[in-house]
Amino acid sequence: MRFLLLPLLLMSLTAQAQDEPSPFETKLAVAMQSELRSDDEKARDANRRPVETLSFFGIEPNMKVLELIPGGGWYTKLLAPTLRDEGSLTVAIGTSRIKDNLITQAGMDKINILDAEYEITDGSEPRLRTINAFEFGASGFDAILTFRNMHNFDAAGRKNINDAAFKSLKPGGIYGVVDHTRRHMEPFGSENRRRVDPVQIIKEALDSGFEFVAFSDLHYKADDELRYEVGRKSVTGNTDRFTLKFRKPN
Repeated sequence: MRFLLLPLLLMSLTAQAQDEPSPFETKLAVAMQSELRSDDEKARDANRRPVETLSFFGIEPNMKVLELIPGGGWYTKLLAPTLRDEGSLTVAIGTSRIKDNLITQAGMDKINILDAEYEITDGSEPRLRTINAFEFGASGFDAILTFRNMHNFDAAGRKNINDAAFKSLKPGGIYGVVDHTRRHMEPFGSENRRRVDPVQIIKEALDSGFEFVAFSDLHYKADDELRYEVGRKSVTGNTDRFTLKFRKPN
């Protein structure tokens, strides 16, 4: 009987260990409940799944992380307090709302803002933008992340972003990209202008020197037909998004 109980005990202990949140998940859970986040931001947690997404990218509390094009700071408000004590968060490109509204808030004072020299101009397609070749002026990052941004740039602009990210990552560093899915090989048009082909994103990252590590179906949406502009009421907030993980070779 003693020998029969031992495997059961080991299985129970293993299950308990798997159920216990990691230090990163514990810190992130606290950040998710912060009063700094609006009710609308918290309501998006179920759809954007930040715990699973950041865990997929392998983010840990002691990492040096760069977030690209943070916008209003939805992910910034989660990453900054989670990385504050042991790691660091830096933001770059389109950081005006972080600088003007967020940096003075409690727990956000250690966010680093990179004033990289770049120029954003009209892109090769209507309502797309491009960005010139540039450098972030900082290096040694463990991870660089960007969420729902690459669709705003044409291929030349995305290449320059990829190249700058590659140069700023440490060897073995992770490059995480999430964006709205466009049907493979579909020509650019008004209904897909804020979507991008994940196969194209993978090819462009490989061309910049990255290794493809993995993809996740975390943000797969079976009812998104990939037919409509992401702002349409029938699809907004429920778009199919690809989640891609790359690595800078050692």
